[in-house]
Amino acid sequence: GYRFLDGAEGVGRIFFKMLRNAVGFVALIGQLVIDFAHLLHTRGHWPVLETSANFYKVGVRAMPVTALVGFLIGVVLSYLSALQLRAFGADVFIVNILGLGIIRELGPVLVAVLVAGRSGSAMTAQIGVMRVTEEIDALAAMGISPYVRLVLPKVVALTLAMAPLTLWGSAVALFGGMVSANLQLDLSFDYFVNALPRAVPVANLVIGLGKGAVFGLLIALVACYFGLRVKPNTESLSANTTASVVTSITVVILVDAVFAIATRSIGLPR
Repeated sequence: GYRFLDGAEGVGRIFFKMLRNAVGFVALIGQLVIDFAHLLHTRGHWPVLETSANFYKVGVRAMPVTALVGFLIGVVLSYLSALQLRAFGADVFIVNILGLGIIRELGPVLVAVLVAGRSGSAMTAQIGVMRVTEEIDALAAMGISPYVRLVLPKVVALTLAMAPLTLWGSAVALFGGMVSANLQLDLSFDYFVNALPRAVPVANLVIGLGKGAVFGLLIALVACYFGLRVKPNTESLSANTTASVVTSITVVILVDAVFAIATRSIGLPR
């Protein structure tokens, strides 16, 4: 009996913790919408410098690692697919597998997971350190909204950066797959490039880039939410940084599943 009660108590704690986080997350979104509307209405000073600096950090500086991982994933996916296709004499269909798989699904999710681990954790840590050193309280005391100065630039920058970053990661992954297909199946680069637009309708590219932007928005919101939750001690900082990365990746996979169901009849070749 006691074990059952302990289990029920544990489930209840987890449920209420998730509910509390969900309420806090919605409150953060509401506060950002209010501040954004206030900026537009009063034509206040838009934090352009902070937004451009964040765009450079989360977008441009993430390109090398995205390219490396994307290229290797493309090579591995192409290699494994070629082994199966060769058995059925269907070598040319590797373009369809790589094109649809990378542009529509793997590219956006892979880049989002990399960005969640790299940029999401950095955002949480930066805001968390400012919470520990009471810089956020100092900003509020000076009449400067921490949401406008810290959160909004990060959210806007990552949302804008994720679409081109997704395009870059998908392009490099396709290049890796193309190189592997050329070496293993003797499929020429010309054939691959010419067959790709026929195998993958342009709607898939739109879906992939749209996913990237939504993932960027959610990763930034989750990262900033956990950064603002940090209490003034180092243990809280490490715990919230870990929670930020885990939650971001979980949210990305859940939203990707929603996208897959919602767009199941769009962009697939007839």
